[in-house]
Amino acid sequence: MTFGWQNRVLVWTAQALSLGAAVIALRIRDPFSFVGFLLLLVVAYLGLRAALSRLELSDRLSRAFRAEPGAARAGLLGALLLFPFIFTLGFRDPYWVYVATLAGIYVCLALGLNVVVGLAGLLDLGYVAFYAIGAYSSALISLSFPQYWWAVWLWVPCVVVLAALFGVVLGFPTLRLRGDYLAIVTLGFGEIVRIVLGNWDSVTNGPKGLAGIPSPRIGSYSLDQGLPLLDFLGPLLWDQRVTVWGKEVNYYLLTLGYALLIALVAARLDNSRLGRAWRAVREDELAARSMGIDVTRVKLMAFGIGASFAGIAGLLFAHIQGFIDPMSFVFMESAIILCMVVLGGSGSLVGVVVGAILLAVLPEKLRDFQEYRMLIFGLVLVLMMVLRPQGLFPAVQSQGSSARS
Repeated sequence: MTFGWQNRVLVWTAQALSLGAAVIALRIRDPFSFVGFLLLLVVAYLGLRAALSRLELSDRLSRAFRAEPGAARAGLLGALLLFPFIFTLGFRDPYWVYVATLAGIYVCLALGLNVVVGLAGLLDLGYVAFYAIGAYSSALISLSFPQYWWAVWLWVPCVVVLAALFGVVLGFPTLRLRGDYLAIVTLGFGEIVRIVLGNWDSVTNGPKGLAGIPSPRIGSYSLDQGLPLLDFLGPLLWDQRVTVWGKEVNYYLLTLGYALLIALVAARLDNSRLGRAWRAVREDELAARSMGIDVTRVKLMAFGIGASFAGIAGLLFAHIQGFIDPMSFVFMESAIILCMVVLGGSGSLVGVVVGAILLAVLPEKLRDFQEYRMLIFGLVLVLMMVLRPQGLFPAVQSQGSSARS
C-alpha cells in the first residue's frame, strides 16, 4: 500500500511539473526566449535521465505509470480541467484557452486519420473533406432551425452517420487501390468536396461562406455567454471586473469532452478484434485475406469510422468559430493532420495526441517568425524523419515488427 502511494505521488508530481512547464512555455512571449526555454527543457530532461540511469532509477517513473494507470488518468484529467482556469483566473489571458480548444479539435481529426492511416495503412489525402461535411451540415441545420436549441445536439449522431456514409462512399472505389493511386483518388475526393462547397451558392453561399452560425445552447443558455455569476469573483480578486468563466472555457470543456470520448472509442477500437484486423491488413493484405479476414468490410469500416471522427470535429469547428468558408478546408489542412499523425507516431494513440497538440500550438508561438515559419516547420519534420522515423511515441506493434525484421 505504501509503495502504491509512492507511485501515485511520483506520477502526480511528474504531471504537475509537466503542466507547470507547459504554462511557463505558453506565457513566454518572446519567440527567442521560448525556443531557448524549450532547449533548456530538453537539456534538463537528458541530464535528469542520465543521472537517474547512474542511480539505476531510470525506469522508476515508467514503472510507476504502468503500476498506477488510474492515478495517471486522474492526474491527466485534473490537469486538463485546471488548465483553462490557470489562464482565465490566474493570468486573465483567455487566448491560450482558445488555442487549446483548436488543439482539441485537431486531436479529434488526428485520431480519426490515425484509424485510416496508422491502423489500416490506407493513405488518405482528402481527409479534410469529411471535416468540411461535418462543419457545413451542422451549420446549415443550425441556421435553418435557429428556434430549436436542441437541433445541434440532435444533429451530432446524424453528423457521425453522414460523415461515415461519405467515408464508405469514398472507400468503395478505392478498395483495390494502394499507395500512390489511393493517395491520388482521395486527394481528388477532397478537392471535389471543396469545389462543390465553393460553387453551390444556393445552399452553401459559395465562396462567401456561412456566417452567424449560432453557438450551442442548453435551453435559453448559450455557451458563448460564459457563466455571468462568476463575474463577481473578479472585483474580489482584482481591481477590475474579470470574467472568470467566459465562453472560451465553455468551448474548451465542450471540445475536451468530445476529444476524450473519441480517444476512448479509438483506444477501445485499437485493442479490439477490428483493430487487430486493421493491423493485419496494413502489414499484408493478402495474408490477412488468407486468414479469413473480410478485407473489404475492414477497409470500409476504417474509412467510415475515421470519417465520423472528422465529422464531429467539423461540427465543433463550425459552432465555435461561428463562420466557415471553403478555404477553411483546403488540401493543406489534410497535409497538416497527416503530419500530426506521422510526427507523433503512426498507429500510436498517445503519439497522435501529442503530435496534434504540438503542431496546433507551436505555430501560434512562432508567429513572430512568420516569414520562416514554414521553413522551420519543414526542417523539424525532416529532422524527425532522420532521428525518429517512427515518430515521437511509436506504437508498440511497430517496435516489435521492426525488431523482428
